[in-house]
Amino acid sequence: MAVDRLLPTDEARDLIHLTRDITDKVLAPIVDEHEKAETYPEGVFATLGEAGLLSLPYPEEWGGGGQPYEVYLQVLEEIAARWAAVAVAVSVHSLSCYPLMAFGSEEQKQRWLPEMLGGATIGAYSLSEPQAGSDAAALACKAAAVDGGYRIDGAKAWITHGGIADFYNLFARTGEGSKGISCFLVPKNTEGLSFGRPEEKMGLHAVPTTSAHYDGAFVPAERRIGTEGQGLQIAFSALDSGRLGIAAVAVGLAQAALDEAVAYAQERTAFGRKIIDHQGLGFLLADMAAAVESARATYLDAARRRDGGLPYSRQASVAKLVATDAAMKVTTDAVQVLGGYGYTRDFRVERYMREAKITQIFEGTNQIQRLVISRHLAG
Repeated sequence: MAVDRLLPTDEARDLIHLTRDITDKVLAPIVDEHEKAETYPEGVFATLGEAGLLSLPYPEEWGGGGQPYEVYLQVLEEIAARWAAVAVAVSVHSLSCYPLMAFGSEEQKQRWLPEMLGGATIGAYSLSEPQAGSDAAALACKAAAVDGGYRIDGAKAWITHGGIADFYNLFARTGEGSKGISCFLVPKNTEGLSFGRPEEKMGLHAVPTTSAHYDGAFVPAERRIGTEGQGLQIAFSALDSGRLGIAAVAVGLAQAALDEAVAYAQERTAFGRKIIDHQGLGFLLADMAAAVESARATYLDAARRRDGGLPYSRQASVAKLVATDAAMKVTTDAVQVLGGYGYTRDFRVERYMREAKITQIFEGTNQIQRLVISRHLAG
């Protein structure tokens, strides 16, 4: 079911219609095939890039779409309602463009940003490590200063689009403590950079998640983003925006599950009536709808604060927490509505439930979101 959206401009409304047209024609017909076969959808991201959907929240002067975050997130939700794995990769690409846009020099932006925002190159975010997930200050991957740049040694984990993306935002240690981490823009073809085999995940099968290994990889000094030691500031600043992206993805996924459950409940009969007309099931669907709409309102509130130049870090964590917990609950309830059929792979709600779980984990687990929120309240 198409969601009726309150959008700020006619351009934004046209953009939503364009997104629906592309996702219905390009994504929806092939999503089941690729998710079941665990195959990468070649050409999909090029299509989204050509349509301008990979750069929406960035300034037009650099090749972006110049759209408010409020609009970008609703586009992302529309993509997620058709294909969550693709939407996650789009969100990660947007996240990976942020450090250069916000902290890069004018020369760096002129050199690399237009092709990143134009969709000619796809980005990935490389923060987590095998032994450092939520505790980002514990990173061990090292960037030792050498003549002309840095020598990188160490491992990274859980990289969405790993091995396929064209560039990687790498956060590596250049000193001691939390202020000893720096950010680098590393191209895929860097000598000494290799990738592990794709993880065997519960969901999001069509887009690979891999580890990365740096074995004496040389990165020129010109590819350091920001000042040395500014890495965690850059990473956490980017994650505030990234968390809103995941919130929007979660809402799109939950909306798709709700739509499937409602359609099934209108067709299936029991005891002489459609099952949606039985109060026990009708109330369950009503709670699902309330959860989806509440989560959507929460991420839009945070996005509007961001667009208005107001602090939004706490609201981003609230949105990520609320939306992803809602997605897990709604997709689980959708399986319940379909009963035994919902537990089979013949129906999409089974996949939706598996995909929803990861939204509670990446871009900071929901336990970390609660920590962020409580610290804001205490501070």
